[in-house]
Amino acid sequence: MTTVQDILTFVETLAPLELKMEWDNAGLSCGSRTAPVTKILVALDPFEHVCQEAVNIGADLVVTHHPLIFRPVTALVDDTAAVRGLITLCRHHISAIGAHTNLDCAAGGVNDVLAETLELKNIHVIEGQTLLRAGEWDGTLQEFLAHVKEKLGCPGLRYVDGGKKIHKVAVGGGSCSDGLMDVIAAGCDAFVTADVKYNGFWDAKELGLSMIDAGHFYTENPVCAVVAEKIRAAFPEIQVVLSQKHADCMKFY
Repeated sequence: MTTVQDILTFVETLAPLELKMEWDNAGLSCGSRTAPVTKILVALDPFEHVCQEAVNIGADLVVTHHPLIFRPVTALVDDTAAVRGLITLCRHHISAIGAHTNLDCAAGGVNDVLAETLELKNIHVIEGQTLLRAGEWDGTLQEFLAHVKEKLGCPGLRYVDGGKKIHKVAVGGGSCSDGLMDVIAAGCDAFVTADVKYNGFWDAKELGLSMIDAGHFYTENPVCAVVAEKIRAAFPEIQVVLSQKHADCMKFY
């Protein structure tokens, strides 16, 4: 019998806990370590609709990148979506595992998968970082923008033109724009990340860097299929399902 602890132990070999940031809450968020597992739902976020999807497909465990409980929960009252999701899982005896910043930093994790999805060459960790990756790509900015949009499947990009042809690219899935100076120091011509603020674009432009915001969901979601496949390969007796309900809530008008 495969248990929640068996899956947790395996996930933490993919994304060791010593790699997580101090403020992060990775690991088992709810459920029982000894509970048997026959079906797992994998998704980027443990939002309420994902928790309901787990109920609908008969999953025993949800494995996500973002943790189910990030900030302290002071009351289990169903007046917020986050708590309703937690209540839904507990009511149906479904456990939840999150691999967050540890999966961002891990070899083969969020940022390696993002770099591979963008077909960068000679992918490596940026010096002085555990998080950001860099790799090679050759072409104009316009060619690279079209490439990013196609490979990530995002409906649009926000970007600033650094005025250079693209030879070296940095990537950081999710909110990684605060790594700008490390990216500059690494000699990159472009930086693909998300959640970039107004001043961040101006800083990049003035430093001659093309900053591309491809969206939090689209820069991180590719890792979900990889995690699902790795769990599937390690536990062939378990049915591992990639969420069919979860998508980016942000739209372009």
